[in-house]
Amino acid sequence: MLTLLKLLKDGRFHSGQALGVAMGISRSAVWKQLQHLEAELGLSVHKVRGRGYQLAKPLLLLDAAEIDARSPSEWPVHIFDSIDSTNAEALRAIGRGVEAPFLVLAERQAAGRGRRGRRWVSPFAENLYYSLVLRIEGGMRQVEGLSLVVGLAVMRTLRDMGVTEAGLKWPNDVLVGGKKIAGILLELVGDPADVCHVVLGVGINVNMQSTDEVDQQWTSMSLEAGRTFDRNELVAQLGRKLRQYLKLHHESGFAAIQSEWESYHLWQGRAVSLIAGINRIDGVVMGIDLQGALRLKVEGVEKVFSGGELSLRLRDDS
Repeated sequence: MLTLLKLLKDGRFHSGQALGVAMGISRSAVWKQLQHLEAELGLSVHKVRGRGYQLAKPLLLLDAAEIDARSPSEWPVHIFDSIDSTNAEALRAIGRGVEAPFLVLAERQAAGRGRRGRRWVSPFAENLYYSLVLRIEGGMRQVEGLSLVVGLAVMRTLRDMGVTEAGLKWPNDVLVGGKKIAGILLELVGDPADVCHVVLGVGINVNMQSTDEVDQQWTSMSLEAGRTFDRNELVAQLGRKLRQYLKLHHESGFAAIQSEWESYHLWQGRAVSLIAGINRIDGVVMGIDLQGALRLKVEGVEKVFSGGELSLRLRDDS
């Protein structure tokens, strides 16, 4: 099926006969594969008698050689056309003994995950589904504030590529105009007191134009900038930014990044509600501490909050 997709990716018409010859299969087999493309990957294929078959829009697929040519790195890249989730595959690879660091990308996720168990909508070849695996030595200090570091790298990458209004929302979201454009999900495996692995999962809405499957306000790079983006270039630029910020974090700790992160926090000084299960805490955002935890002024007293199951919302009176 991927061979057929590569033949059609230019967005031009191709006859069933020509496709069959190129693939060494019959025209009826081509037709069956086209049906699978539409059903399994959600792609729209135009079928015109006398002209053949054409994808509704051209596709620029992820390519490890293209990415490496634009930004050479020591991170081997593993690309899947369809997978449950890049984070899940990264965790399986760790279990198989694949040596870190390495990067897992996918054209599509069948079971993409966000924070707090939420589903991450993952259409084929439109967005970026990205999981970087790192080996961590020296205990938990090495991961303090790490999700915020990744968020900062993602936001700076988007700004460099023309999404100039991108900003941060504690702890793991990148927003534009109050709408979500990217999210980060970190997962840890191993001994947090000694040697462990961390999966830095990043989802970015790149060229997605519409969907009725997202239960919150969202946007994409394409909608914000009014053009289509090359996801290979995005992977290359994000890799450069991550290497820069991860090196700074490793050498100097989160303290070296704290003030820069706060300067891009869209809800700095805003009245918010912090949701923890069935509990709600109202306060005003003061910033973050040296471990990346949220500092809130609650009834005149500063309090600090951290944890993966917390959700921050603007108050109606903010």
